[in-house]
Amino acid sequence: MKLYFLLARRVPPVPSQIVLEVSEILRCRGFRVESGIAEEMLVSPDRLASTHDLYLLKSYTALSLSLAGVLHAEGARLLNPYPGCLASRDKILASKLLHTAGIPAPRCWVTADLKLLDPIVEETPLIVKPHMGWRGEGIHIVRNRRELAAIPQPQTPLLIQECLQGAGEDLRMYIAGDQVFAARKRFSSASFAEPGRPCAVSSELRDIALRCGRAFGLGLYSIDVIGTPDGPKVVDVNDFPGYKGVPDAAVAVADYIERFATRWCSLQPPEMVVPNGTATHTADQQACSSDPARVLTEHRLHKPATPTI
Repeated sequence: MKLYFLLARRVPPVPSQIVLEVSEILRCRGFRVESGIAEEMLVSPDRLASTHDLYLLKSYTALSLSLAGVLHAEGARLLNPYPGCLASRDKILASKLLHTAGIPAPRCWVTADLKLLDPIVEETPLIVKPHMGWRGEGIHIVRNRRELAAIPQPQTPLLIQECLQGAGEDLRMYIAGDQVFAARKRFSSASFAEPGRPCAVSSELRDIALRCGRAFGLGLYSIDVIGTPDGPKVVDVNDFPGYKGVPDAAVAVADYIERFATRWCSLQPPEMVVPNGTATHTADQQACSSDPARVLTEHRLHKPATPTI
């Protein structure tokens, strides 16, 4: 089977360790593994055709996400599926999905007029985040009206989140299918690059982690959890993380990719709330097949003159 990793351009240009290890394991199991970086290609989106059995979205860039959407529309199989990636990366939508699923999370607000937050910031510190931000970029922590007024006028939608005071080190949980790992670290703008300290996972935290996966339709993901006097709160959900500091993570990730690629498991798309108050699913997601060798028929509507992925 042919697999394709859609990767991010890294600075410095050092390959992702989890991708290197997982790719080697999968090649040893007979998979053909290829990769590419969206920002380094020339692609005609209207002529993009699916040429691989499974695409693995391991990039957080807007271009990568858009190309994943094109592949999804073409009928390509993706891990994580495009609807789940979109839902987790849009922090405004993610806050709604967490609430709908009954997963403990901070209070959130949205506005384009930050002055409307004056009464709230007098009661509680706030975290102001770009709605499609990642790796801590563009985050502001504000504790009073003066700090709130110092934030530049937003150019993109923002999610304003209650800034919770943790009882100690924060928790990043890594999930591959039904395997749940955890590491303790202090969250900061640079903590994405830090491995943290592996720690045990309680039954309560395992349940929260797996419920997040079901709510977002993700199989490879992480969640950031802060322990508060009222219990653990999920402050962020990320698709296909780096699994830094997790022993044997590459084997767990490769195992899940193999099961997904051979259709021994599948993911349901997240439920989207529509105006009339009912819930609906996005376009049909991959279903399990009793035949693990069955693969999706490739869509080759055109022979692209530009590179396919």
